[in-house]
Amino acid sequence: MNLAFFLRGLLIGFSIAAPVGPIGILCIRRTLTRGRIAGYVSGLGAATADSIYGSIAGFGLAFISNFLVSQQVWLRLAGGAFLCYLGIRTFLAKPAGPAAPARETGLIGDYASTFFLTLTNPMTIIAYVAVFAGLGLAVARNSYASAGVLVLGVFMGSFLWSFSLCSVVGFFREKFNQRGLAWVNRIAGIIITGFGVFTLLSLLR
Repeated sequence: MNLAFFLRGLLIGFSIAAPVGPIGILCIRRTLTRGRIAGYVSGLGAATADSIYGSIAGFGLAFISNFLVSQQVWLRLAGGAFLCYLGIRTFLAKPAGPAAPARETGLIGDYASTFFLTLTNPMTIIAYVAVFAGLGLAVARNSYASAGVLVLGVFMGSFLWSFSLCSVVGFFREKFNQRGLAWVNRIAGIIITGFGVFTLLSLLR
């Protein structure tokens, strides 16, 4: 039974993380400009936030999910503003070069930024609640062990997607010169800023 819950969680985490949004763009950009480790750590931050939302859905913490949904305006405002900041910072960043090592302080920032961005997206908790209900996983709420295994699967599935994405992108890293890396920063910066502007404009609806 627990193996079945783990596999379902793995599939859910992978599927929800797979659409390439601002988190995916950040992972790709950081992998190309600073190496696979930076990309992996960025994916780890997103997977941690996914597991928190998976815990809320898996353990049936309705009062927390309802509170997060009720505060989605402020969450979107914070997330959209942070995306705009990251996008502009990325656009203006100077490429460090293909052989630049990933510093510990930079890795902490990589983890924290993707964790924050994922956590401030109210659609994530809505997606998990909807998927859990659609797959009939409410039974997991009656068993802490099953819910825990389910959440572990969500975490592993989310990180598996980021790990796979960064591993593939990493193969192309050495083919980029300084000029190419500069364009990676510019394109990624424009896309990330675009996501931020779209998020902020969605508040006007």
